[in-house]
Amino acid sequence: MNIQTKYFNEITIEEKNIIHFEHGIPGFLEEKQFVLLPLTEDNVYYVLQSVQTSELAFVVTNPFLFFKDYDFNLDDATVEQLEIKDATDVAVYSILTLQDPFEKTTANLQAPIIINTKNNHAKQVILNDEKYTTKHPLFKASPASVKG
Repeated sequence: MNIQTKYFNEITIEEKNIIHFEHGIPGFLEEKQFVLLPLTEDNVYYVLQSVQTSELAFVVTNPFLFFKDYDFNLDDATVEQLEIKDATDVAVYSILTLQDPFEKTTANLQAPIIINTKNNHAKQVILNDEKYTTKHPLFKASPASVKG
């Protein structure tokens, strides 16, 4: 199927790649279908693009590339809702707040996007952990593939 996107104009996606947020994303409860599109060739940055709304797209990254000590546990209700059977079936992304210059970009570690890669069910989880905020500087530590 073809969709309009914020960053790539019109593209063709396969329905099997659609990620389903049963209850939407906080602030966008009606938006239940997204697709993950690579933004950079090094697989560090992606766009979480709404299938319905072309202007709704979040730049995301795997937070573990930037924050080695990032750690949290999913509550049982989330594990059940997403039908997670094994930790290896889980992908975690953080929404970025892009800044100019890019080196000032921040990551939302308080509300990671959790995706069950086996069934493409997803949820944005709000962590009740005071050490994580919505605006962690991304470049305190950067992955080797981003340096230079």
